[in-house]
Amino acid sequence: MDTKFVKLSNNIEVAYERTPDTPRVALYFNFSINNHPIKPGMYSLMVRLFMQGTKNRNARQLSEELDKYAIEFSAELKLDYVKFKFVCLNEDFEKALEIFTDIIKNTTFEEFEKEREKLRGEIIAELDSPRAKIIDSYYKNIYSGHNYGYTNTVILENLPNISKEDVVNAYNTVLSDSKKVIAFVGDLDFDNVNNLLQQHFGDLPDSVSKLPVMEKPELIHAKEAEVIQPELNQAHIIKGWMVNSADSSDYPAISLLNIILGASGLSSRLFLELRDKKGLAYVVRSSYDVARLSANFSIYIATEPGNIETSLKGFDEEITKIKTIPVSEEELENAKNNLFGKWAFMSETNSQRANLLAHYGIMGLGFDFRERSVENIKQVSTKDIIDCANKCFNDVYVVSVLKP
Repeated sequence: MDTKFVKLSNNIEVAYERTPDTPRVALYFNFSINNHPIKPGMYSLMVRLFMQGTKNRNARQLSEELDKYAIEFSAELKLDYVKFKFVCLNEDFEKALEIFTDIIKNTTFEEFEKEREKLRGEIIAELDSPRAKIIDSYYKNIYSGHNYGYTNTVILENLPNISKEDVVNAYNTVLSDSKKVIAFVGDLDFDNVNNLLQQHFGDLPDSVSKLPVMEKPELIHAKEAEVIQPELNQAHIIKGWMVNSADSSDYPAISLLNIILGASGLSSRLFLELRDKKGLAYVVRSSYDVARLSANFSIYIATEPGNIETSLKGFDEEITKIKTIPVSEEELENAKNNLFGKWAFMSETNSQRANLLAHYGIMGLGFDFRERSVENIKQVSTKDIIDCANKCFNDVYVVSVLKP
């Protein structure tokens, strides 16, 4: 696999990967968010408006042209950056890049009021889901006071306060004051791709060379939150801790803790103990959710309302076990293989690969983060797992419960 890393004249980092004999190329362009947005929902509205027209194309023309060339385009807001991407046939790359550039540089943010109302309706509809509601409660509490905690309920409350001017200013800030990273994966000549990227994006404001130091979220004391939803026939529980992120030496061990406890499906400890043996759960799993400034480790269960206290006790029992009893070498090796298998599955296509490269680049982790992480994970010992569990699973946590 032919991989190159270069910079455009304005310091934009580019990862290029040649994948021979693949018919479609993928390009991702990420812009870091270098300030804490004051108004929740500003960036959420902004990314929705990129398809509503540019100085050269109205919304209908954009849609028709993308359909004509079978170009997959999207703009998406992540916690730390704005992500643009397109996937197209090899022979349509130049056309796709021209449309893509027009959207990034020339969006007019038309249909502002219409999109704000649509966003409001979609949030209300999403919050009808008990799972969405409990995740909202959990993130709002664990990241309270920080923009990572700008969940759907927070955005919904603040939507009326956002003006079109706010969105345009946010867009201009992202263009002018951001780290910018491009990842291209496909079967096209490097020099041709590099020249086209320079031609289309070389006049953008310079990419900042270093991500700024920003205020990190803090969880000072334990919190318990309860959400009541009438006529609900099951309870949903999330318990979580704020832990170190991907730039920490703890990352390999926490990733394996997640696999062992609840992210490996039928073979995970939480599934075997709480669902198979005790019959408590409809669904039970763990998650390690990573952002640049922080990460959190959580356990989720959906169960009968009468099983809430028993489920929380079951969480504690499994956490105590992994903090005190060494995992076997076999279980640890299985966890490593499971994680590597998941990672391989998540990087099979050109689009998946480009997404990962652009993500690692914009997070300041380096384009080779995955390769380095594999080597570090191979070195994790059973003692490392116990040490990490004792470090992560402390008395400062959030418990969110949704019940009838």
